[in-house]
Amino acid sequence: MSSLMDPPIDDTYRTLGYALKRAQQALRGHLDTELRNIGLTTPQYSVLAGLEFSAGLSNAELARRAFVTPQTMQAIIVTLERAGLIQRMAHPVHGRVRTTELTPAGRSALRAAHEIVANAEVLARNAVAPGDPEIIYSALLRIAEAMP
Repeated sequence: MSSLMDPPIDDTYRTLGYALKRAQQALRGHLDTELRNIGLTTPQYSVLAGLEFSAGLSNAELARRAFVTPQTMQAIIVTLERAGLIQRMAHPVHGRVRTTELTPAGRSALRAAHEIVANAEVLARNAVAPGDPEIIYSALLRIAEAMP
């Protein structure tokens, strides 16, 4: 009998990498569906959440945090600005730099989105370690840090 620790050579779907990707895709699909109900995408949520904690982040930093390209981030920013969820202004000192901040409507949308994401987190935690969610976080972070 095979296990994830010793997958058979002919079963590439029984590998740790495949299992991680499948879990990530399931989580992302769930978030995409639920966030769509409030008019957001998962990357848009990531941007709003990033701005909640660090107003004025650059597009490049927002792109890194949302796991998208800078070009895709530009499109996300434009969409969020048109929707009235963020506002962009000239930097008070550096005229060519633009800062990005949440609007009151953006904060309201973000509160609803946080609830959706928190519910998804509970589903994920309860599927693996309902009594000790730290087990999941630490294991996943150790995997990320182990990769050169």
